[in-house]
Amino acid sequence: MYPKDIEKFLLQVQKPGRYVGGEVNAVMKDPSKVEVRFAFCFPDVYEIGMSHLGIKILYGAFNQVPYFWCERVFAPWTDMEKQMEEHRIPLYALESGDPVKEFDFIGFTLQYELSYTNVLRMLELSGVPLRAADRPELFNIVVGGGPCACNPEPLADFFDLFFLGDGEEVDMEVMELYRQCKKEGKDKKEFLRLASQIEGVYVPSLYDVEYNPDATIKRYIPQENAPATIKKRVVLDMDSAYYPDSFPVPMIEVVHSRISEEVLRGCIRGCRFCQAGFLYRPFREKNIEVIDAQCRALCASTGYDEISLSSLSTSDYSRLNELIDRLHQWTEKDKVSLSLPSLRVDGFSPELMERINSVRKSGLTFAPEAGSQRMRNVINKNVTEEELLRTVNVAFTEGWTRIKLYFMIGLPTETMEDVLAILELGRKVVDAFYQNKEKPRGKPVEVALSAAAFVPKPFTPFQWFGQDTMETLQKKQRELTGHVRSKRVSVNYHGAKTSFLEAVFARGDRKLCAVLEKAIALGLHFDGWDDCFHFDKWMEAFSACGVDPDFYATRTRGLDEVFPWDHLDYGVTKAFLQAEYERAYQGLTTPNCREKCANCGALCYKGGLCVEKRENVV
Repeated sequence: MYPKDIEKFLLQVQKPGRYVGGEVNAVMKDPSKVEVRFAFCFPDVYEIGMSHLGIKILYGAFNQVPYFWCERVFAPWTDMEKQMEEHRIPLYALESGDPVKEFDFIGFTLQYELSYTNVLRMLELSGVPLRAADRPELFNIVVGGGPCACNPEPLADFFDLFFLGDGEEVDMEVMELYRQCKKEGKDKKEFLRLASQIEGVYVPSLYDVEYNPDATIKRYIPQENAPATIKKRVVLDMDSAYYPDSFPVPMIEVVHSRISEEVLRGCIRGCRFCQAGFLYRPFREKNIEVIDAQCRALCASTGYDEISLSSLSTSDYSRLNELIDRLHQWTEKDKVSLSLPSLRVDGFSPELMERINSVRKSGLTFAPEAGSQRMRNVINKNVTEEELLRTVNVAFTEGWTRIKLYFMIGLPTETMEDVLAILELGRKVVDAFYQNKEKPRGKPVEVALSAAAFVPKPFTPFQWFGQDTMETLQKKQRELTGHVRSKRVSVNYHGAKTSFLEAVFARGDRKLCAVLEKAIALGLHFDGWDDCFHFDKWMEAFSACGVDPDFYATRTRGLDEVFPWDHLDYGVTKAFLQAEYERAYQGLTTPNCREKCANCGALCYKGGLCVEKRENVV
């Protein structure tokens, strides 16, 4: 629970429920009986962090161990931050109310590049030195994991170590090592050296970086017997992997007030823009019996009446219809609804529609990603216009009238004709509604087109591609909004400036550490929020540090360039990504993993779909 002496200050903030703890299922322990304390920090507000599945999994896994205690910490919004600064209240954990600076581990989940300033601000509010070199003791070990850990170099000077890949096992191994090092009186340097030998652990201080005269990276030089290449960790057996049977139930409204049940991990599709699709290979599914049991347990312990079947692409679950039938045996009786996010256009069948008719008819969302077939081939989306129109017609027949379509602009080889094809596709969806004789009566159709600015990411075939300049993206956005001709179609887009900054930190190196420090000094944080984003101050920070952000965001890389993440191994080979990059420019598509193995490299893990497709694996 929160420290009682701050109660009077909570009256000054908009949402005090963010800061009090005490939720149902929150884990409380006796600190005197705990050997390792872990502050799990989510660098955004409570409502977003409490909706995140990863924190729920690791929170439960850590707290299963009697001598570990994992507590939650969220970034305070600006009103609470002001109270904390004025009254010298240190950042604290929700379970015990103890200051973060009293914890052995301070762990951050890195989900989004624009949260990096929040990471440093949370350390600052905790009274913990920002730079790892200024924390010499075996205490306050700052660690990070999540998708952005695939290129952690912009944060390298601040973190003691990073976890690569699935965290359920490797995180616990590092905590056990820390516990042993404490008992044996080892210092921090020795702990980090030993931790670097654990697969899936990257200790940035054990690697020197050598640069070329043109400011590109020449090589990484490991020290202290650290491995030259750090391999990610993979949990192959999803059925036996830890999954929580309960999690803290928030007392205020959060983004997703429901149960999230992970049905599979990885993706078979190979969309060339999608980082997650490559980072989380190989493709692994849970058995229906396991999913069913986990859903029952979570409904019983939390009281939620909605289950979200979560994954990168739920419609790719091989026994989806059978799974829904199994869950319906009890969810309909208990008045628990099912939601299916991440449905693909080509995976939305009439049979599936019949099974999810019990789902609330709010709206359906699909992601064609590009308006023209040429562009969909470039990005390997493998979805046709005919498939999309067939799918929305099924939806209209079943009673849906609101459709949201996600697109990207600024993709490799894109022309203005490709951009305007987004509007044309939206118009065809509207026409399909009015031509459908079985559409709902008395309800107009609503088609929302959302266009995000493309950001090239590490470990994708487009990692070599230079992002469109802000001026080019803004021109495309103006063309898109200026050519809307139907009242039934709406268009929104993601800001070009925030996308530019995201690209800088997605593909950046250690030189950006100084920029982040300067940004904090200028008061920047919550950069993903329009209310707090100050582009001019960011340009001031880059200028003060002598760093050109275009070098990272808009510059197209040579195929032989060494990337800041080349010493990290996520299974998918650079040779495969380069081949896909070249196929993209030729407009050639690649079959999904179920259709044909593309030899991406993930077979090295000897598990999941890779092995299922090959009977004889050495």
